[in-house]
Amino acid sequence: MTSHPFDLDAFLRRPLTARLATNGPTVRPVWFLWEGGAFWVLTGPWARLFDRVRTDPEVALVVDECDLATGLVRQVIARGRAELLPFDVERGRRKLVRYLGADEERWDERFVHYLYDDPAQRGTVWLRLKPVSLVAHDLSYAVSP
Repeated sequence: MTSHPFDLDAFLRRPLTARLATNGPTVRPVWFLWEGGAFWVLTGPWARLFDRVRTDPEVALVVDECDLATGLVRQVIARGRAELLPFDVERGRRKLVRYLGADEERWDERFVHYLYDDPAQRGTVWLRLKPVSLVAHDLSYAVSP
């Protein structure tokens, strides 16, 4: 199949779920923020992802969509070395707003805690993936009536 060009940044700004693969292999669904040419994912010592990336930072990430009703099929595949970086609240807010909406009062309290707990005490950090390889495919097709 031939891929059609599409707006990568617009696609990655949507609140889609990515799948992040680490050594093992282990694959897990994650919410992400696409910002500054990098994927940003919340993690910390409570998650196996944190330890896996500390042990082996080579990861792969896939974001895709497949809508059989419309024929829309797009995918982005990224690979590179993940970094664990200090958590900052403003980036955290931008990420959570894209998935949960702007009204924090409607959020489940598990998510609110990321913004108001002490990240040093909780251990919250960012996993940042600045891809060394980034491939985007639009494999959409026309749906017959």
